[in-house]
Amino acid sequence: MSVSEQQVQGALKELIDPNTQKDFIATKSVRNIKVGGDGVSLDVVLPYPAQTVIAEIKAMVEDRIKAATGATATANVTWKVVAHGVQKGVKLIPGVKNIIAVSSGKGGVGKSTTAVNLALALAAEGARVGMLDADIYGPSQPTMLGITGRPESTDGQSLEPMYGHGLQAMSIGFLIDVETPMVWRGPMVTQALEQLLNQTSWKELDYLVVDLPPGTGDIQLTLAQRVPVTGAVIVTTPQDIALIDARKGLKMFEKVGVPILGVVENMSLHICSNCGHEERIFGEGGGERMCKDYGVEFLGGLPLDIRIREEADSGNPTVVAAPDSRIAQIYRQIARRVAVKVGDLAVDHSSKFPSIVIQN
Repeated sequence: MSVSEQQVQGALKELIDPNTQKDFIATKSVRNIKVGGDGVSLDVVLPYPAQTVIAEIKAMVEDRIKAATGATATANVTWKVVAHGVQKGVKLIPGVKNIIAVSSGKGGVGKSTTAVNLALALAAEGARVGMLDADIYGPSQPTMLGITGRPESTDGQSLEPMYGHGLQAMSIGFLIDVETPMVWRGPMVTQALEQLLNQTSWKELDYLVVDLPPGTGDIQLTLAQRVPVTGAVIVTTPQDIALIDARKGLKMFEKVGVPILGVVENMSLHICSNCGHEERIFGEGGGERMCKDYGVEFLGGLPLDIRIREEADSGNPTVVAAPDSRIAQIYRQIARRVAVKVGDLAVDHSSKFPSIVIQN
């Protein structure tokens, strides 16, 4: 029985990628279809890091082709992250393809914990990831990543990033004593953020996750206007008070032209560690309602769980401390959706233009 390339494409048009929620032909993932006497071979290049799901997608594609055409298929599944467009008039940072800002309207909603687990989940999928702690007044990433010591400078101009659990990291917390309060006014804080961002020697990052302080003040505006942000993730809890402020953060990013990648709801549900009783302490469905109101994606909900807090406080966040746990699985699902949403944005072509150098 002879099989045509059109038959293979037809079969894959009906196969939905569970991560992009689109078929493989629509996402232009299928390349180099070859049909021969011994079956079908093809490449599948995913637009998001997918280390933990490559085997699953390979089996899905091969099974679909066999079921539709009767031919044995061999799919070579890989992934590629490219740089995407940012706000107009803002240049990309050398060594960084995409910047993801993690923001919340108010403090105490678990934004830093979400940011670090999101970064670690992207790294678990095979991406090269950095973490910039932009919370100058209350830096928490050094503790959460279990990093101690001071960053070095090899050229006297830029700082070398610190490393924790495979992430490149930079924070004001590496440069000051843990007990020292930052008694600084706004301009000093924004200058510190720009220096940490631009004077760190980032090493070929697919994603730089920026952990923002809560609110919509100086730092957020500096980030939105001068930093090339690919997209923002908003973190909230289901309660009305948190949602009021989260909506303000979402509107701020919309006003300055930064795409909202989605909303993460923390503390969605509490499960009693003694009896297993489930209770929605902070209300129900608030994050999803907010997403509906603004037409953005609900990326996922995380339970109020003592392990998330304990593991982050000990410098081993859940994604690395308990990679097989249900919570780590939720973080990885959120990370893949964030990567997919970034992948859907317009590609940045500025790096393709040659530099013009005039010499005598």
